[in-house]
Amino acid sequence: MRVLLTGASGQVGSALLRLLRKKYTVIAPASREFDLSQPDTLADRLDSIKPDLVINPAAYNWVDQAEDESALAFLINGTAPAVLARWAAAQGVPIVHFSTDYVFDGSGGRPWQEDDPTGPLSLYGQSKLAGERAVREAGGAHLVVRTAWVYAAEGVNFMRTIIRLAKQHETLRVVSDQFGTPTTAGTVASTLVQILQQGEADLGKVFDRAMGLLHVTNSGWTAWHGFASAIVQGVRSRGVVLKATSIVPIASKDYPAKAKRPANSQLDLSRLKDVYSIEPPSWETALAEELDTFLALDRSTV
Repeated sequence: MRVLLTGASGQVGSALLRLLRKKYTVIAPASREFDLSQPDTLADRLDSIKPDLVINPAAYNWVDQAEDESALAFLINGTAPAVLARWAAAQGVPIVHFSTDYVFDGSGGRPWQEDDPTGPLSLYGQSKLAGERAVREAGGAHLVVRTAWVYAAEGVNFMRTIIRLAKQHETLRVVSDQFGTPTTAGTVASTLVQILQQGEADLGKVFDRAMGLLHVTNSGWTAWHGFASAIVQGVRSRGVVLKATSIVPIASKDYPAKAKRPANSQLDLSRLKDVYSIEPPSWETALAEELDTFLALDRSTV
């Protein structure tokens, strides 16, 4: 099977690339060669690549910057997925598209189910919701995968930022009234590969079992403050000297940002378990593994 993978230099994309290459022929063009900000060029590129499956984790994901660059955000997150999905539908090729917890308004206290009403608070969330709708409306075999709070041993993310700040400052101030599930890119990638392997001959049927929409995160939940505390404790327990001695919980209003974030980003995983019999590891277990990987990479560069 020939798989077109966008965003292969990103966190989820790079994790997928490592796993998919073990079994499939993967075409993973650089962004300049397959430019989602130039949607008019994509159909010709798809015609030349001739994939049997399209996987699209690429996105404009600068949440605050999207408030000022809404046209670009909608181009990459909304218009480009529409082009991919229409091409895929016309060719009878299944497509996997990644989305986000930011399509919800963050109200309430229970985890969000796939069919709950959406209501994005930010332009970023609106652009991602536009992409979801475009993929669904194209009418082909599709799976939209929503995830949240994604991080990895490499790249720019919360875990790496907290480690850097903990080496530089005695006190860290971290939001404690936003809740969700820290999720490793590796968990997202391995979950999708497990789903693909449940029916490669007819992925449309496999995706239909989830009604084309699925939530994928690690299990459990915490606040950003709890996540930061676990990161610092985990790094310190592995023998790394940190300057930080205090992690102070603060309210969202005390950490102003241009884009409003959901207070509740928990995603319900019942469909993932019931339909595909997959239960991701806890966020604490996944964090421990990711810290080991991070420190191995960090020490290899010293």
